[in-house]
Amino acid sequence: MSEGSERTGRTYEPGRHDHQRRPRRRGIYAALLVLLLAAGCDTGGGGGAGGAKAGAADTVDPPGDIVLASGRDVTGKGGVRQQLIAEWNRQQERSGSGYRARLVELPGSADQQRSQLLGALQSGSADYDVVNLDVTWVPEFAAAGLVQQLPGDLVDTDVITSVSATSRWGGKVYAVPFNSDVGLLFYRPDYLKSAGVTKIDLGKDTRWPVVQQMMEALDAAAKKMPDAFEKGWTAQLDASYEGLTVNGVEAFASATDPFALTDDEGRYDGSVDELKAGLDELRNRTQAAYTLPDAVHSDEADTLTDFAGGRTAFLRHWPYAYRTLHQSLSEQQLGVAPLPGRAVLGGQNLAVAKGSQRSNAAKKLVEFLTGKQSERCLLDAGFAATRHSAYEDDGLTCTVAKPPGQTTASPTSEGADRMPRDANGRPRYARGTLLPALEKAVQRPRTPLYGAFTQTFAAELGRLQGDKPPSDAELAKALDAKLRKALPSG
Repeated sequence: MSEGSERTGRTYEPGRHDHQRRPRRRGIYAALLVLLLAAGCDTGGGGGAGGAKAGAADTVDPPGDIVLASGRDVTGKGGVRQQLIAEWNRQQERSGSGYRARLVELPGSADQQRSQLLGALQSGSADYDVVNLDVTWVPEFAAAGLVQQLPGDLVDTDVITSVSATSRWGGKVYAVPFNSDVGLLFYRPDYLKSAGVTKIDLGKDTRWPVVQQMMEALDAAAKKMPDAFEKGWTAQLDASYEGLTVNGVEAFASATDPFALTDDEGRYDGSVDELKAGLDELRNRTQAAYTLPDAVHSDEADTLTDFAGGRTAFLRHWPYAYRTLHQSLSEQQLGVAPLPGRAVLGGQNLAVAKGSQRSNAAKKLVEFLTGKQSERCLLDAGFAATRHSAYEDDGLTCTVAKPPGQTTASPTSEGADRMPRDANGRPRYARGTLLPALEKAVQRPRTPLYGAFTQTFAAELGRLQGDKPPSDAELAKALDAKLRKALPSG
């Protein structure tokens, strides 16, 4: 949830702001007063930012706080999410609706956040109206009846097709894409130039052997490299969390096209042969000759630190790393390209809690936060936007939020944003690299039992990191058997 279940809750920029909620108090007399005044209440109107598409016309929500529960915003304190919520609040104040949104950031890792949300929604112990769900959690929360079905027009044709698919379960919309995510390949052009690699061709059709050839050239010229250079690349290969699952699925999807380990109903639909091909690809990518040894214990924060410190020439990471790394590396020291093969789609979607007492207003909040201008603001801040218009509509600008680093009085002052931007203010790589990567990305298996899948998958892949790893054939057979136990079979 803190930018994908692949995240651990730690980021390259430290600091977490945890908030404790105060329980709502709704007295009987206050409730009766709301009912008496209902006919005269303006519940918000029209389309556009914060407009009302959803909700029964004869239902009036009681005024008050609309609570959005989410993981940490990687853009930091006063980040873009909080700025967007502040703008929605200003609009509500001007309209006199009586609503005010409040963001509650959940502490802990993504797995811990998921457990907190499940427990809170199942027990009713927390009055959450909107929940920010990792894309892999949507089937689970929908199937359990913890979130409401939403109007289909909240996910329109402007939403990137691959991203749009994460909003549905059983053919119905239960969550609206908020910010997306996709695996990318970051690299050091200065290192490659020093090794004599003058033509860096890392387009959308690049395969891993091309990258490995570059790593071999680096090794051959290692004496010319900075002392800190150690290995070709690093990635999030820690088996104790979602990182190894993500990297494993990317390898499996690159080896088998089309790739799917579950069917449309979340049942296991893989085979030993498919698993064997995926394991072979993963083993090839993570050879000791190319991979930083620390990668097997690394998460997102660790790999960012290692790459920024010059220990590797390549890094598999998420879009927010583009802004983060540019705070310490120059344009000559940092390049970004689509991940060779297939990359995993990540991100978060906004859903309305089943027990929300202000579900109509909550849907208006969701509509605003996922609308065109909000998505452009998210892109400008370093997130992967979910809408084509954010990348392609040059007339669309963000006027309600400021990107990190641009809140200072002078754009040249210390702390100013150093992320390269195009002529229209977008991150420079957004249109030519990020958008195509999102369009091509693959989802992790979609199932209400995703937790069981990822635990089983990562635990078995973790055996490759042992002193005596099994053969691909042995591990494929064992993985197939365990997935059939963890998930229903077709």
